[in-house]
Amino acid sequence: MIDWVPVVFVAFKALIFGACMFFAIKWHYDQGKKKGVETRALLLTMGKVAAVFVLALLGVLTFTFGIAKMLDMDLSLP
Repeated sequence: MIDWVPVVFVAFKALIFGACMFFAIKWHYDQGKKKGVETRALLLTMGKVAAVFVLALLGVLTFTFGIAKMLDMDLSLP
């Protein structure tokens, strides 16, 4: 039998994070419209932030797998 507590908590967490991200993005977009920031500049900034995030994610993954290899951990899939 499946334990429903983690399923409910993960679903709740995903729902809350999704709603918070939506409203945060909407608020920042509305603030940009108020100040008269051009859409092109806004999209360019969002692209830069996304690129930095992806590079940071790749760095963390590389570091994690490097440490795992150094410790002779088995990283093969079953």
